[in-house]
Amino acid sequence: MKILKAISLLTIAFIFSYSATAQGQYITKGGDPNGINKWYMGRQIAHVMSHFGIDWLERQERELEENTTLLLKNMDIKPGMIVADIGAGSGYHSALLSKKVGNGKVYAVDIEPEMIAYLNKRIKQEKLSGIVPVLSKETNVMLPENTVDLVLIVDGYHEFSYPYEMAVSMLKSLKPEGKLVLVEFRSEDDAVPIKEIHKMSEAQAVKELKAAGFIFEKNIKNLPWQHCMIFRKPTN
Repeated sequence: MKILKAISLLTIAFIFSYSATAQGQYITKGGDPNGINKWYMGRQIAHVMSHFGIDWLERQERELEENTTLLLKNMDIKPGMIVADIGAGSGYHSALLSKKVGNGKVYAVDIEPEMIAYLNKRIKQEKLSGIVPVLSKETNVMLPENTVDLVLIVDGYHEFSYPYEMAVSMLKSLKPEGKLVLVEFRSEDDAVPIKEIHKMSEAQAVKELKAAGFIFEKNIKNLPWQHCMIFRKPTN
């Protein structure tokens, strides 16, 4: 009886320790008004762009400013691939990816029901195939484990309220050796006309994704304003 009680207490202590460690990753304090009062590994988390920002996501200048055509080449999408567009928003990238994967699949993942509704409408209007809208949670991308070949996040990771939990969730969704393509506006470049809190440095991104278990491969530095950082899931 005493042994069972000791084991129970040890289990409770472990759970409490794990929970405390998870909670301890985040710090609550003020900062940039364009961010929330929550910090992770020295970085203030930005406010989420809501469905009210759809016009900006679909702006005509986006191809010129971000060179999405070149980004798609960087990703090296093959027919039949399973791709997850995390923070898909209006489906700008999901629509382009669906034309590349052929008989594959694009999970268009977003946390806002309004964005999912917009995506469903877009799929019907543009007769897009292979796109599966997915409503995610703040801590979980809500994708099946070990099924995704490539995860894409464009200008969205810095807005995740729970970046560590989301990174772990994405890692689980990837197949062994699956890749994460993280695209973020370069904080190292003052010439990039984006608010500082909506930028990330390569060093910060690598530090955070490594903490979740990803392996950093390279940063393809050919986009006008953004990093194109490639991470990989370990084989074991």
